[in-house]
Amino acid sequence: MSVTPFTRHSSARPAPAFHGRIGLDARSGHYAVPRRYRLHLNTACPDGLRIAITHSLLRLDDTCPAVHLPAVPDCPDGGYTGLRPLYDASAHRYTGPAHAPVLSDDWSGRIVSTHAPGIARDLALHFAANGPQLRPCGTESEIDAVEQLCAVTIEEAAQLAGSADVDPAERAAAADRLVDTLQALERWLEDREYMLREQLTAADVELWVTLLRLDTVHRHHLDASAVHRVTEQPALWAYARRFAAHPAFGTHLDLDGIARRHHAHCQGLEAAGAAVQILDWATHAGR
Repeated sequence: MSVTPFTRHSSARPAPAFHGRIGLDARSGHYAVPRRYRLHLNTACPDGLRIAITHSLLRLDDTCPAVHLPAVPDCPDGGYTGLRPLYDASAHRYTGPAHAPVLSDDWSGRIVSTHAPGIARDLALHFAANGPQLRPCGTESEIDAVEQLCAVTIEEAAQLAGSADVDPAERAAAADRLVDTLQALERWLEDREYMLREQLTAADVELWVTLLRLDTVHRHHLDASAVHRVTEQPALWAYARRFAAHPAFGTHLDLDGIARRHHAHCQGLEAAGAAVQILDWATHAGR
């Protein structure tokens, strides 16, 4: 199996308010300078968790400090009061929610980006001197394919399979798509330590966070039969367990925060599969 045959779709993430990018030199406006930028992250949110893991893998605590936000935002619109000054400084009469994640520029006091994939990509491409090459040359299309696989074939299928307000046949078809994808990943990972090539890349960060959400969020709305089928992928879940033990991954596991964030936003019904935990994530949780 290769990564590229997976169907590619448009991203399911909401459109970000700010799309700035970090470049290589001063002509880009936002160029890579140590201690110029600051991250504002909620690690109970999948986008924030992906960025936090990337930040740790690249050892950027000093180069690009990170501010960790509460799991549940304090504004009714899902935003953070503490981020409002940054949003107000960055867009005249901004009326939308002050969402995280945010990459801000300490020099100007304004927001560079709220586009999570772009933030993670720029950290990996322009601040990778002290850590692994998370986006090696020639892997961009493969990493993009894994991102789409996780967002659509796993995330969206799991969401639909656990929705009580859709036709049972549609739920069953979504569960089949989910399990088929996990089985394909199982075959792909049987003799591999990493998703791509022989090294840890951004594809592993993407897949690991998706598997974490499948167990800690979506599983609560799947029936027991679907969850048992999901668990029958030993190589895939051994892969998830192995990365959970990695300090850059496990340190950011906020299981209580994930649960509180889920309950604050979710209006779905808990299903029989909620009782069948796949991995003991708490063993590796850093907080």
